[in-house]
Amino acid sequence: MAAHLTFFVPTVDGEVLPATPYRALAAGAGRDIELIAGRNRDEYQLFLVASGKLGTIDDQEAARVLDVFGPGPNAEKAYRAAFPEATADRLWERVQSDWLFRMPTLRLAEAHATGGGRTRFYELTWASPGTGGLLGACHGLDQPLVFGDFDSGFSQMLLGGPVPSAETVAVSAHMRSAWIAFATHADPGWPVQEARPSSISAVIS
Repeated sequence: MAAHLTFFVPTVDGEVLPATPYRALAAGAGRDIELIAGRNRDEYQLFLVASGKLGTIDDQEAARVLDVFGPGPNAEKAYRAAFPEATADRLWERVQSDWLFRMPTLRLAEAHATGGGRTRFYELTWASPGTGGLLGACHGLDQPLVFGDFDSGFSQMLLGGPVPSAETVAVSAHMRSAWIAFATHADPGWPVQEARPSSISAVIS
């Protein structure tokens, strides 16, 4: 079984992408550009459900993926200690969400801050009401919320149908307001990201 379901990643080739983005930003390449960056709490849950793997991950497979993608030689032990009630499915999703989405986004924000740039970083924890509640705050959920898209098929799958709930409308309005404020005057109303690990400017739930 493949370790993950993602096959395409950026490649530093010296021409189109001349340097690792983290290093370039930390050196000040984007210090004059305001940045908003964020991630969703349960990013990889979308891929777990869409692939039909939900409910098929056992402890052995979870241990294998934790070993591949977790940080350091004791990653499995660390994850199980951090999430003692987590199922094998949940551990499989969590480490892949961290590896592919959470940590790269956080490191990007931190590198920009290190290079003298101003970054606003957020985490979306509001759970998708669609698909029987299986998706959580999954990858792509921020898209219809930010753009107020309640009509497309993908949006209706995530948001639970053609008529959004009052809560969905309220969360969408909050996100749109923050992003519009950022686009207008570079301030979504959140603190500026600091150049230190694990700092999050805003949690949207």
